[in-house]
Amino acid sequence: MQEHFRKLENLYQTAPVQKLYPGINIAVSEGKSIITYPVHAAHFHGGGSLHGAVLFKLLDDAAYFAAASLVTDVFIVTAGFQIKMKKPVTGGLLTAIGTLLQHSGDKLTAEAEIRDADGALVASGNGLFIKTPNQLESIADYRLNL
Repeated sequence: MQEHFRKLENLYQTAPVQKLYPGINIAVSEGKSIITYPVHAAHFHGGGSLHGAVLFKLLDDAAYFAAASLVTDVFIVTAGFQIKMKKPVTGGLLTAIGTLLQHSGDKLTAEAEIRDADGALVASGNGLFIKTPNQLESIADYRLNL
């Protein structure tokens, strides 16, 4: 499973969207993922704090990779996600932790939470993820020999 986890981490880090989030990192383990993100002012909304879209991305990514950690054959996608935002963020390092809750057939549920550098809860959410027919081995950034 360790090789699968490293391949998922590589898939995450090499995705084109990650170029928009300098310094973002991920660690995947069985049923869990941890993402760290140093807050960048370039991601602030007009009110001077981190845009909610970034919080959603971190929550979805963390929950997604917790779920994907146990799916070694096919790519999964987010089918639905609910979030709760608790407080604005204006700087520092955020940590998103995703945890798999249930794996039943082609459906997986996972939750995630984001905490700031002081450990305060920033946002939380849970999602439903479904398997696709797309084989993981067909994705170049997953196939890499690590």
